[in-house]
Amino acid sequence: MLELKRIYWTRLLLRLAYAAATVWLSASVVLALLPNRASVDIGQRATTASAVLRHMFDGVLAAVALPGAFMVALIIVAVVIRTRDMKRRDPVRRFTRQQRREGMARAGGECEMEAGFRFRCSRPAEHGDHFYPWSKGGSTTLLNFVAACSRCNRAKGARIPSPGQQERLERRRRTYVTLDAPVSVGERQPLP
Repeated sequence: MLELKRIYWTRLLLRLAYAAATVWLSASVVLALLPNRASVDIGQRATTASAVLRHMFDGVLAAVALPGAFMVALIIVAVVIRTRDMKRRDPVRRFTRQQRREGMARAGGECEMEAGFRFRCSRPAEHGDHFYPWSKGGSTTLLNFVAACSRCNRAKGARIPSPGQQERLERRRRTYVTLDAPVSVGERQPLP
């Protein structure tokens, strides 16, 4: 649970930082292109269009240096995370028939995902989904198996579920899983 929280919040902060850097970079370019008093004076002294364009280019380049460097750093961090995820990938992509049978029996043949108002989906399960996505290092084990209908499976996609979703799924499982069976969900492959 603790690992999922760390991974979820790290990736959320990375997405927010990327969005903020994009806004910062865009605002820097727009502000650099707006005419100000100093550039008007230089523009009046400049006799050629190339001198004016060179001055504008230098202003934009100076304005985007810091947000651009921040954006490059974020991209490097994202590439490192993606590379580590690819190294974690389980060599087995699909659940075995036995895992699928046990996972569906554990769920009673119904979808285990959340529907509206955080209640359990009432549709019949058709797919075995990796709770922690396979593409992000989720293992192909019964611990990471979640029975899902096609709509919930498509809606979740390859997104990492939030720690709250994990807690709610485990809480719901306590209502329909036998006392001796584990209710925990989510497992990630270790780095090789």
